[in-house]
Amino acid sequence: MPKVLISDKMSPLAEQTFKEAGVEVDYKPGMTKEELAAVIGEYDGLAIRSSTKVTPTILAAAKNLKVIGRAGIGVDNVDVPAATNAGVVVMNTPFGNSITTAEHAIALMLALAREIPQANASTHAGKWEKSGFMGVELTGKTLGLIGAGNIGSIVADRAQGLKMKVVAFDPFLSAERAADLGVAKVELDELFKRADFITLHTPLTDQTRGIIGKASFEKMKKGVRIINCARGGLIDEEALKDALDSGKVAGAALDVFAVEPAEANALFNHPKVICTPHLGASTTEAQVNVALQVAEQMAEYLMTGGVTNALNMPSVSAEDAPKLKPYMALAGQIGSFAGQLTEHGLKKITVEYEGHVAELNTKPLTAAVLQGLLSPLMSSVNMVNAPVIAKERNIDVTETKHDREGDYQTLIKLTVETEHQTRTVSGTLFANGAPRIVEVNGVRMEAELAPNMLYVINNDKPGFIGALGTLLGHNGVNIATFALGRRVEGEEAVCLVAVDQPIKDIVLDQLTALAHVRQAKKLSF
Repeated sequence: MPKVLISDKMSPLAEQTFKEAGVEVDYKPGMTKEELAAVIGEYDGLAIRSSTKVTPTILAAAKNLKVIGRAGIGVDNVDVPAATNAGVVVMNTPFGNSITTAEHAIALMLALAREIPQANASTHAGKWEKSGFMGVELTGKTLGLIGAGNIGSIVADRAQGLKMKVVAFDPFLSAERAADLGVAKVELDELFKRADFITLHTPLTDQTRGIIGKASFEKMKKGVRIINCARGGLIDEEALKDALDSGKVAGAALDVFAVEPAEANALFNHPKVICTPHLGASTTEAQVNVALQVAEQMAEYLMTGGVTNALNMPSVSAEDAPKLKPYMALAGQIGSFAGQLTEHGLKKITVEYEGHVAELNTKPLTAAVLQGLLSPLMSSVNMVNAPVIAKERNIDVTETKHDREGDYQTLIKLTVETEHQTRTVSGTLFANGAPRIVEVNGVRMEAELAPNMLYVINNDKPGFIGALGTLLGHNGVNIATFALGRRVEGEEAVCLVAVDQPIKDIVLDQLTALAHVRQAKKLSF
């Protein structure tokens, strides 16, 4: 009988669900990291919320652990790469607390508009400062939505019920999806210019970290109000404090902070700031939903091998897994490659399968492509929810199979259409099962993807490769592999360079400034 440990406070229904499925379960919330490390080796599964930290040390002691289930969306407290290396599946419950978090954002916006917490404290103190709390109406105001996914779209709906106008910035928001939501799709600077209130509903990634900072505040209306129930690192807290002190920002309501638990923060006790201790998912309904979902998912995996909402493992049947495994890696790399280069709203995705791969069950492969494509700007994207996310955003996904064989015995080709351009990426498997990129935007090449890479589009001119190598060498960046291709002599060329360490932004700026460079981006796989 599999054995699961629940190490954080969770609805009793989770324990009951495990037992009904035939899984032995221990409920021990509040353990120290030393206590957890001492006992984790006994368990096949670990069910957690946000308190338990699953570190490499814990994973090293977890000799029998097969699955970690996070009751909630964020897995910041789990070292997912370390879990993957240890062969442990990491699951989450991405949709269990969406309504709760959206409602909390609306509640904070109302409290911010009418200064309710400050007025409450003043009245309890017997001051009766009626003239001291002059609020603003939400009706007719413009709400700027940064992130229009599952939670953001619910916030938009609720805000429209309050007769607010809604503008939204989201790189993956199509014009059609924006129309369905009844929001105006805008660029970020335009949102800053127009919004009376700004609320954030985007994951914390390298692209979104500090998305609101000093430069952002300079573009905003005087008297703007900001709400954040997503992730603390999205806002530069020192810059926000300066903007509040100057009067540029009339108020802020924050449920999340850069460092949590937030026992000290520059914004604490600021008269224009409302703070709550990460309560976005803290309702009875949400706690029950995520507890039930994580127990059901973990029990299914432990008892039957079924995988649902896994962050580091494809959701495929046990029969198909051995045949699909190498193709999953290829599909994920192709999707990730295109996703890291996508900067505008997606309209259409076409995945073509040719040769041997066309004979397989390609639905999981298309899901793997979508997962790779959407992951760079979204957290918690997996093979189960990636197709749902694409559908919600009116991204047209087409899958085509060709029985013919071309230059390769097997080929996967991805075509991505955005509002501004069309990009293609093709890949194949070599004899040893290793994935290779063999075409980018019609340019033929052969490249093995590595953890750290450079993607460069340049004019095909003499001396460019030497200049690129020299610049990297001067910055102490060692080249591991170099792949180059072009369509026509003297015109556009594409190169993929694998390097031994991450490229710093200052080096990327120098690369972009090189003669003949049209575009330079750093990629990671």
